[in-house]
Amino acid sequence: MGNFKMRRISKLTRVAVGVASLALAATACGGTSSDSSSDSETTKGAKGLAIAYDIGGKGDQSFNDAAYAGLEKAKKEFGYETQDIEPTEGETDADKQQRLESLAKQGYNPVIGVGFAYGPAMEAAAKKYPKVSFGIVDSVVEGDNVASLVFAEQEASYLAGVAAAKATKTNTVGFVGGVDIPLIHKFEAGYKQGVEDTSGGKVKVISQYLTQTAEEGGFSSPDKGKAAAEGQIEKNADVVYQAAGLSGQGVIEAAAKAKVWAIGVDSDQYDQEALAPYKEYILTSALKDVGGAVYALAKSVEDDKPLTGTQTFDLKVDGVGLADSNPEMSEIAGLSDAVAKAKKEIIDGTIKVKTE
Repeated sequence: MGNFKMRRISKLTRVAVGVASLALAATACGGTSSDSSSDSETTKGAKGLAIAYDIGGKGDQSFNDAAYAGLEKAKKEFGYETQDIEPTEGETDADKQQRLESLAKQGYNPVIGVGFAYGPAMEAAAKKYPKVSFGIVDSVVEGDNVASLVFAEQEASYLAGVAAAKATKTNTVGFVGGVDIPLIHKFEAGYKQGVEDTSGGKVKVISQYLTQTAEEGGFSSPDKGKAAAEGQIEKNADVVYQAAGLSGQGVIEAAAKAKVWAIGVDSDQYDQEALAPYKEYILTSALKDVGGAVYALAKSVEDDKPLTGTQTFDLKVDGVGLADSNPEMSEIAGLSDAVAKAKKEIIDGTIKVKTE
């Protein structure tokens, strides 16, 4: 499976939805030059892609950083000025709308809201700026100039469940969700089904959500993630999968401290520099190519064929997947084969993965 990523890329270049690649993460640390095109240049799109982050902001080593990798790739390729803006604590939909409108007014195109929380704000902003392409990650927003970039998180999570069932020695595994909402239920549902199908019901899943609402910090509190994981590890869980944004760093820390497996999310967390002290305990990550989706929208605007409507990134188009960076994965009996088989069966429709 060593050339997994290369195969993914060559396959992706044929995907109509746009050239999306998980190798984008590499560009995130590649440090492109920060010279931005000046407004006096006549080249098309002196101002290009702008992204507005979700809770947790840049540096979450997960969801927002994956979006940033897509921005960096677009910036390098199209040579235009980009902008990425952090959220503020306790902000309202009106604040979000103002942020999106301000970016559109400054001439950025496309403007992407990273996270479902941008839904109401995006609907309003897109109506005010009909000539600008907008994109939203993880939500469906109606509008002729809006691309809804959504993912089959349940499919990647199913593969994470297969890996967890193969790796556990205690027959108990954990799931930590950031916020108790339908989006995170997709992660839990796929994971539970993967564990169940692989172990024939022998492996128990302990689930916990950190908060009921995002405002309470479910996606931005590593201390909450750490406490939840410690509780599951005390109950014998020896693999803990987290879908909790920045809070997930606490889950990974707790797992490493207890010398049990953690499963990362969205980005390949084994390769994230900030998580390097814990990497030997990061078995794998359920990947979600947010960067690829962000780049695909930027490229479509650059090509004068802006994507609109719902764009679903699933296993079939390599929009989601399972990382294989940790060499330990291939040393666990039957793990790699079970994951490959499950992937094939999800793609051909033999396995239907639940979302709830």
